[in-house]
Amino acid sequence: MHDLTRRGALGLGAGALAAGMAVPGRARAAIPMGNATPPAHAVEKGATLRVLRPTKFVDADETVFRENTAKFTAQTGVQVRVDFAGWEDLRPQTAVAANTGAGPDVVVAWADDPHIYADKVLDLTELAGYLGQKYGGWLALPQRFGKKWGTEQWVALPMGGSGGPCVYRISWLKEAGYDSLPTDHENFLKACQALKKNGHPAGFALGNAVGDGNAYCNWLLWSHGGMVVDESGKVAINSPQTLNALKYAKELYQTFIPGTLSWGDINNNRAYAAGEIGLTQNGVSMYFSLKNDPKTAAIAEDTGMARMPFAPGGKMAENVLLLNAMVFKHTRFPNAAKEYLRFMMEAEQYDTWLTGCGGYWSHPLAAYAESQVWKGDPKLAVYRDTNTVEFWSGYKGPISQASGSVAADYVVVQMFAAASSGQSTPEEAVREAERRARRYYR
Repeated sequence: MHDLTRRGALGLGAGALAAGMAVPGRARAAIPMGNATPPAHAVEKGATLRVLRPTKFVDADETVFRENTAKFTAQTGVQVRVDFAGWEDLRPQTAVAANTGAGPDVVVAWADDPHIYADKVLDLTELAGYLGQKYGGWLALPQRFGKKWGTEQWVALPMGGSGGPCVYRISWLKEAGYDSLPTDHENFLKACQALKKNGHPAGFALGNAVGDGNAYCNWLLWSHGGMVVDESGKVAINSPQTLNALKYAKELYQTFIPGTLSWGDINNNRAYAAGEIGLTQNGVSMYFSLKNDPKTAAIAEDTGMARMPFAPGGKMAENVLLLNAMVFKHTRFPNAAKEYLRFMMEAEQYDTWLTGCGGYWSHPLAAYAESQVWKGDPKLAVYRDTNTVEFWSGYKGPISQASGSVAADYVVVQMFAAASSGQSTPEEAVREAERRARRYYR
């Protein structure tokens, strides 16, 4: 097996980084910009900042992020310490900072997290307005997670999102009788069954994985018309649509490689690279890691990416793992913190990061759709529209402390895991999810 690790080989290699960084000037020149006056955030004298964000999944994510941070220090004199937390560790560390009023000034958190601590973070409305005016406006999902529900107040600044399209072996799908990936549930299931019959099973995470577990299970729920709560915030997960999703998930599970109940965010990458599975969901990181390793370049060549089966009405129903930056009120240097976020989102820095990462964290601002990163490799096109999706964790209800807590507690993921594996009947699994969700939606 060709082993991959999150910190090592899953990152873009030096050659990939060089390729991504070779065109930032041309890429920046292509970014359309409107006239906008930046907020007057006079950086406090002697300001220092601590920033907490998720650990890299591609090498360039950390490399370019640190380089951009160093540029900010060089231009402003503000010393910035950036700490990278494991994906499962980010939420507990954020909670400690919020509850103690100490620690990082800026947290680049997951989508819902700023809404859990909405009363403890600074208003970023002016900054978000400036960036939206300059860079063509905010895309649908970042707008939803940036703003406090039902208001125009921004409590966070979305920085990018990792999408979850289907990643599959082209030749194996053809051997199974399909020239392209089906976009309806019935034929998608049949394709997975055919792959399994040929010795190339599917593999989707059913463990408590921030990225892949939520990606798969939220897609199942939304694409069948299900929801956690209705528009008013009333728990509505126990529905015919959810039951249909659970029954479908149980059938699809029969096409999986063994062990997916304990999969985290790395397992499908390893299984795919080893040729143990023929189909999964993943961000762009896996493709690039395969492409830039001579041992797996042939797998990358044989890899296709396409939309997962759609929701009713033909809507894309793929979950997005969104980076959502917030500034805690306990910071001693609020202007420096806001200015740091502005600096990191400006084209000279942001497009270098976006391009260096190969589009792994897809852009939240419309103008960056013109980035060179989306024009070099046609396989990446499926990731360009990541943040236009119209579904969110806690759909269809308000994004709030309750929705964030349900997501953090993996209520939806564990419901699908129980029903898929036969640990519970679909009816038992949805009743338990309903009970757990009601603990938070009171």
